[in-house]
Amino acid sequence: MLSAFVNAFRTPDLRRKLLFVLLIIVIFRAGSQIPAPGVDVANVERCIQIAQEGDNAGLYSLVNLFSGGALLQLTIFALGIMPYITASIILQLLVVVIPRLEALKKEGQAGQTKITQYTRYLTLGLAVLQATGIVALARSGDLLQGCPDPLLHSDGTKTFLVMVITMTAGTAVIMWLGELITERGVGNGMSILIFCQVVATFPTALWQVGKQQGWWVFSVVIAIGLVIVAAVIFIEQAQRRIPVQYARRMVGRKMFGGSSTYIPLKVNQAGIIPVIFASSLLYLPAMAVQFNQNSGAGWVGWVDKYLVDQGNPVHMAMYVGLIIFFTYFYVSITFNPEEVADNMKKYGGFIPGIRAGKPTQDYLSYVLSRITLPGAIYLALISLVPLVAFVMIDANANFPFGGTSILIMVGVALDTVKQIESQLQQRNYEGFLR
Repeated sequence: MLSAFVNAFRTPDLRRKLLFVLLIIVIFRAGSQIPAPGVDVANVERCIQIAQEGDNAGLYSLVNLFSGGALLQLTIFALGIMPYITASIILQLLVVVIPRLEALKKEGQAGQTKITQYTRYLTLGLAVLQATGIVALARSGDLLQGCPDPLLHSDGTKTFLVMVITMTAGTAVIMWLGELITERGVGNGMSILIFCQVVATFPTALWQVGKQQGWWVFSVVIAIGLVIVAAVIFIEQAQRRIPVQYARRMVGRKMFGGSSTYIPLKVNQAGIIPVIFASSLLYLPAMAVQFNQNSGAGWVGWVDKYLVDQGNPVHMAMYVGLIIFFTYFYVSITFNPEEVADNMKKYGGFIPGIRAGKPTQDYLSYVLSRITLPGAIYLALISLVPLVAFVMIDANANFPFGGTSILIMVGVALDTVKQIESQLQQRNYEGFLR
């Protein structure tokens, strides 16, 4: 593997791509440390320390994860990549619902370009909404509960608008940086930026575990993390290969077909999306409790006990149920057995032992439903790791090897390594994965 790294940097064009990616990452991380105009940096750092000790930032932990900790620091890149992720998910869902978007998807590269443009517009719209909400919470003091100091130098309208515009512009710059990596670097730009933001929170989280729980617990956490990473790599690489045979056919004077290939169905066909959906839905009760905690209503206490408390079995059961549901839901809208069967029939392909057309569609649906269940259970178990760790270690401990972060890091790392490996193999070098 070390020789593969040496070969990658020895190749001039690949070395330029890798160095370009590193340069973009440095710029990206620098923007995540620059505070937005009007932010009282000293008070913010003091309040973050209080929030870490009292676990008062749990409501925004998912968004803070995708921003690399920049959200609670109120930097120019505070929104991180989250608006783009949300916009991409919404567009993928709308493609199934809106016929116009479905037609664009079938037009190939031209249609995909238009869908990408719609994703950019929606990202900016969501960025304005999220920036408005975050700045409003920072101005009112509800972003970090228990903080006695104001987070902003001024709570005037001018400061409010400047911060919203700055954070929205930061999201636009992040999109541009991601597209630069995709066009001129190696790998998917947005995925690499997400990877950097998630990894950026690891040193601080590990240091907090060692300082608060002791270095013995720190060693146990590291060991558990390595086991989880190995398990995630194993499952992410697992796939069911359905063999496909293409019949020979004459087109003019040329013979086409006669080849054998396969349809790779991954065990985790849905990726990280079900976990994000489930986490987002479970934040809604927490937000309702936060905005009604002084109302004295009976439902507030019940929701706070059973739905907000991450160590409660009811919360865990709902989390697992939502992940399984969204896994089946997302797989059903991203993989269409009818469309795959029609394309195979159109080009003379068939699955050995299965007739083309409706029987092929039924067979693909059957296999997909059977393989989605272990994938959904896998996602649920990985996502439960931090919740169980909170109960076993300490309710206020920050367990760094959470399901969402591990899935993102391993998935992006594997995809990037495969792309580097394919470029090395084109130059007759050995790849990373042998």
